[in-house]
Amino acid sequence: MARRIDAHPDNVAGPFFVDRTCIDCGTCYQFAPDTFAAGGDHARVRAQPVDGKARLRASMALVACPVGSIGTDDRTGIAAASRAFPHPLAEHVSFCGYTSEKSFGAWSYLIHRPEGNVLMDSPRAAAPLMRNLEALGGVAMLVLSHRDDVADHAAYRARFGCERVMHKADGMSDLERLVEGDASIQLAEDLLLIPTPGHTAGSVCLLYRDFLFTGDHLWWNPEKGRLSASKTYNWHSWAQQLDSLEKLLAFDFTWVLPGHGSLHRAQSPATMRAELKAAIQDLRGS
Repeated sequence: MARRIDAHPDNVAGPFFVDRTCIDCGTCYQFAPDTFAAGGDHARVRAQPVDGKARLRASMALVACPVGSIGTDDRTGIAAASRAFPHPLAEHVSFCGYTSEKSFGAWSYLIHRPEGNVLMDSPRAAAPLMRNLEALGGVAMLVLSHRDDVADHAAYRARFGCERVMHKADGMSDLERLVEGDASIQLAEDLLLIPTPGHTAGSVCLLYRDFLFTGDHLWWNPEKGRLSASKTYNWHSWAQQLDSLEKLLAFDFTWVLPGHGSLHRAQSPATMRAELKAAIQDLRGS
């Protein structure tokens, strides 16, 4: 739990604050940018919420924080915030909140499907979230993008009996389905698993309709105003990751939903493809 005595001095005065336990995962300022901002090596409160909608959003960021670094002197909205996840991002797709320190605050997503709901990467095993997922029909499948973002996958398997899907090259065992090779795999009529090795040996993306869930393979960089990937935080092969980015040019999507980094929506698949081509060119030249 965040402590006022440990609050960063660059927080704007008011009830919400970020303390020195912050790991700068980016969740709060990506989810509630009107309240939170990057502060170098930590998040900070840039402006206090001024109305009920903004307070709820800030309170949801508090709930989503993986290490409890956000505090508030007015906790009247916390109960509502704890019930507000999964939070809809678009039709059939929601952000789970409740990020985990085990995956450095990586975002996980729920895909609502009549054939069975799908979790993309694992959130924290928080009781309010599990109750809400149960009310929404449970979880039939848990797709794990790579070894860094598995968090509390075993708890979700125990609670919902979901099939866990992951690439064998990332070295995890005792999962229900371990895929192999570089060819795309049709998990269901509307779910395509795309092996994208590079960040890790077994990194994968998941394509659902026009949503591409990318793990730590690809994200939007608001500072550069383009899609991006990280050579610094590459644990396997940067050259292979760039080749895997090229592979994505063959698919149509308008959303990029990463584990780390900002979300992005393009106007059309053609626009997204052009943005991806430009990003690859920049990344190959860096």
